[in-house]
Amino acid sequence: MEEYDFIIVGAGLSGVDAAYRLKSQLPQCSYIILEAREEIGGTWSFFKFPGVRSDSELALLGLPWRPWTHENDMADADLIREYIEDAARAEGIDKKIHFGHRVTGASWSSDEQRWTLSVLAADVKKELNAKFLLACTGYYDYAKPLQADIPGMSNFQGTIAHPQFWPTDLDYAGKKVIIIGSGATAVTMVPVMAKTASQVTMLQRSPSYVMSLPLSSPVNVWLKKHLPGRIAHLINWWISLIMENLFVSFSINFPNQMRNIITKEMRALLPAKIDVDVHFNPKYDPWDQRVCMCPDGDFFKALHQDNCDIVTDRIRSVTEDGILTESGRKLEADIIVPATGLRLHLFGGIIPVVDGDPVNIGTSYCWRGTMLSGLPNAGTVTGYTTTSWTVGADASIKLLIDVWKRMAKIGATSVVPVHSHDDIHSSKPVVAHSSTYFVMAQSRFPRITGESPWYGRKNVFFDYFQLWFGSLTKGLKYTLASKKNE
Repeated sequence: MEEYDFIIVGAGLSGVDAAYRLKSQLPQCSYIILEAREEIGGTWSFFKFPGVRSDSELALLGLPWRPWTHENDMADADLIREYIEDAARAEGIDKKIHFGHRVTGASWSSDEQRWTLSVLAADVKKELNAKFLLACTGYYDYAKPLQADIPGMSNFQGTIAHPQFWPTDLDYAGKKVIIIGSGATAVTMVPVMAKTASQVTMLQRSPSYVMSLPLSSPVNVWLKKHLPGRIAHLINWWISLIMENLFVSFSINFPNQMRNIITKEMRALLPAKIDVDVHFNPKYDPWDQRVCMCPDGDFFKALHQDNCDIVTDRIRSVTEDGILTESGRKLEADIIVPATGLRLHLFGGIIPVVDGDPVNIGTSYCWRGTMLSGLPNAGTVTGYTTTSWTVGADASIKLLIDVWKRMAKIGATSVVPVHSHDDIHSSKPVVAHSSTYFVMAQSRFPRITGESPWYGRKNVFFDYFQLWFGSLTKGLKYTLASKKNE
């Protein structure tokens, strides 16, 4: 049976970054990446809906060790996928990826001090062993969409196109399209579909904040023009990191002021026909849910077109040819797009087993945003929800490597977070976002207390301070090889 020091699950940005950090910091260790699909890229190769793109700058969303060389800082998915492929190829990481290998189970044995992964590869069942497991699967459920409660959807005689399973042969030119939702997916799709559709209506139950970002950062363009590539990348990375975190920190600490700033910008960019107080006046504060970003204001520009509109109302029922709202308005449609969020889970949806007992992730506690109580030698790599994902994922990976190094230093064969409190009701969800799809996923996500070391993803400055000065013993139980063999 094949055995490795590390098995990485998932070949997206996080998985490729994890592989690079392992080969750079632990060159003596063996690793492979298991990817369920047949291509690299994770999110950026899976989703195919019109206009799918990043909603943050690639300076930070990209890999810290691989400069983003394209002019556009907010890029289409195809460019991001190519970038990840090029990075993996340049570092020889692509040779470590086992495509078409879907992990169906993960079982830890304390007697053997290792994980056994059950894998399905081309309809062939196989098992692989690992000393340490890195779950770089993100938290989107690719197989099962979020089941939104939309009354009467079965009545519709047109096409229902879910963003998660977008029909690649769908021709929406000249068609009437209703996009249900107000999040990043809807904001991304509206300007693209409005180019050729006869009518695009964004139907939202409640408003979101939307901001415009430059498609290409003037600072980054200047740096690339006047400085060597890697120096320009490093300076731009730090500038972007500081500015992004200052923006989010200001938003969280001064929500009313930030609400006024965002509202003023939206009012200036929207056509007079759209009432900002009705359609862009969320009940929540900025970053209680993620703020939607659009490149060069393309979303706002689309709403200036005669064939593009936004409606804030509840759905009474879907009819044969459209949607009837609670206010009595009839919206005609040839195509309905339920862009209502995604179903979330960790570990690719599998239930890990420890010594024959399934571990309920929803009742476990999160150790420093990376490990879960009751799960030995395993890390779940996630990024930030309020700032760029990859910066947080990279901090997680570095922390897990430090844990491994401590294991090696003291002669331990395993390490497991141990939480002493059993009252799950006094804990908090690991992600505090009020978005519907996060709220619906709370039973599948671990808990936190908010006190060190039982906290989730914070911000890069806190996480790196903890990375340098935080304890690698508090909340952790190490099993020494000498003790295990006694």
